[in-house]
Amino acid sequence: MQAVTLYSTWGCHLCEEAESLLKQAAVNFQLVDIVDDEQAFAAFRLHIPVVAIEQQYLYWPFDLDALTAFVKTHSNKG
Repeated sequence: MQAVTLYSTWGCHLCEEAESLLKQAAVNFQLVDIVDDEQAFAAFRLHIPVVAIEQQYLYWPFDLDALTAFVKTHSNKG
């Protein structure tokens, strides 16, 4: 299974919702605060939350069904 990353930042209520959806879907993920990562900040500062698997991205808004489908489709590659 490919690594799943959630790009977010502290105090972002949409990011908290995305994190909750990942937990509901029982997805193991790495949380990256874009404030601590220059490249992530440049790429995602206007788009968080973003779920990434390799170079595939799921941008907010998404629901549990969309997240589950994204993870299923992209985590089985590689």
